[in-house]
Amino acid sequence: MQINEVYRAAERIRGRVVRTPVLTLPEFDTELGAQLFLKAELHQITGAFKIRGALNKLLSLPPGALRRGVVAASSGNHGRAVATLARGLAVPAVLVLPADAPAAKLDAVRREGARVVLYDPVHDDRDALTAGIAAEEGMSVLPSSDDPVVAAGHGTLALELFATTGPLDRLVLPVGGGGLAAGCATVAKALYPGIEVIGVEPRGGDDTARSLRAGHRVSVRTPDTLADGLRHRTPGRFTFEVNRRLLDSVVTVDDSEIAAAMGELWRHGRLVVEPSGACALAAVRARRPDPAGLRVGVVLSGGNVDEERFHRIIAPHVDHSYAPAR
Repeated sequence: MQINEVYRAAERIRGRVVRTPVLTLPEFDTELGAQLFLKAELHQITGAFKIRGALNKLLSLPPGALRRGVVAASSGNHGRAVATLARGLAVPAVLVLPADAPAAKLDAVRREGARVVLYDPVHDDRDALTAGIAAEEGMSVLPSSDDPVVAAGHGTLALELFATTGPLDRLVLPVGGGGLAAGCATVAKALYPGIEVIGVEPRGGDDTARSLRAGHRVSVRTPDTLADGLRHRTPGRFTFEVNRRLLDSVVTVDDSEIAAAMGELWRHGRLVVEPSGACALAAVRARRPDPAGLRVGVVLSGGNVDEERFHRIIAPHVDHSYAPAR
């Protein structure tokens, strides 16, 4: 994968997605002795970065394939992006989602008019189910991450970040299927070869970290984590090959660290960030590794979380005066 593919993606999706803000919160800089630049994808269309890759892939399909429609499997954010785009482009869409996905994500997909097929994330083979629907209905599978066109779309986030910040010492971002990491690391290392790129996974869901240590793709049990968007059991084939070459390391965070990061983002910036979206900041605040003295880009990948769930997660970590209204 080359940075030129990301530049082409940026041209293809220009004007159709939001150029999300890069935020600075002095409280974090003071706490850590670093300069943090927060790429706020919670302000993206559909509330997460996933629309970037989904749109790039959809616009790359031939007209006949678009007419037949697309099927996608997702923990929610990718599904919501596909449903929104499919409605806008008048493309039929089927979404394969885990039965325990947050209600806000399921409801948002259904409101866009997509047909939803639920699966059991513990016992069902999601990919086989998705492929079967595609074959039966003549649809194209629209991957959430393990695809070079999708990853290139996700990488446009990094182009925007660096256009705002200039050179950074480190980029920290969440790793689920690996498409966001692959796209952004491709941009980061091409523009600034000396930059350190750190991936972050939830503890127990560290399939990429374990795979990097093993030198090949390995699987983990379906993790029990707040970060529902990062519950991947095995890295993607394409994304793993990119990430094993470009990521400097992958670290893990536990649920308490994720919740604390969510609480601090609300307390200092009134930012509603979903658990998966707060993982990168959680790692930075846990000093994995220590950011002192560095300019660090941090990807807040999304903000789709039920209000009641958000309140419940952050309540132990903020004063009552800071808690959002029910």
